[in-house]
Amino acid sequence: MTAEPSGRVPGGPRLIVIVGPTAAGKTAAAVELAGRIGGEIVSADSMQVYRHMDVGTAKPGTEERRRTPFHLLDIADPDRQISVADWKELAQRAIADIRSRGNAPIVCGGTGLYVRALLDNWSLAGTPADPVLRERLRERLESEGSA
Repeated sequence: MTAEPSGRVPGGPRLIVIVGPTAAGKTAAAVELAGRIGGEIVSADSMQVYRHMDVGTAKPGTEERRRTPFHLLDIADPDRQISVADWKELAQRAIADIRSRGNAPIVCGGTGLYVRALLDNWSLAGTPADPVLRERLRERLESEGSA
């Protein structure tokens, strides 16, 4: 299944999505909207999921977090890899939880891949990371360059 043009996604009423580049004001807009409609924010940012990565990620501050419930912020240490599949599963759970309380889920962030995976309901295989392949590719990059 995919999202309908109306913004509906499988499993519930409308899902509000705010996307755009860093420093465009997405979080401020989401916090303001959440306050008006009884919403909760699901972060769609690939760096904000990590604890201790506050500088350079435009992570919501204390005041924003006090005003509005946020989900998928600071959920993993930087040495743990969060895949698109991991994020999508966690986001779907958060959205269901938000809806169960009668609140409006607002997905907000700049990681388009995360948003597309959610809205288009991508089927993502649970293929584990392959450290040997990663090392081979890293060595190839070093020897051949990125071109």
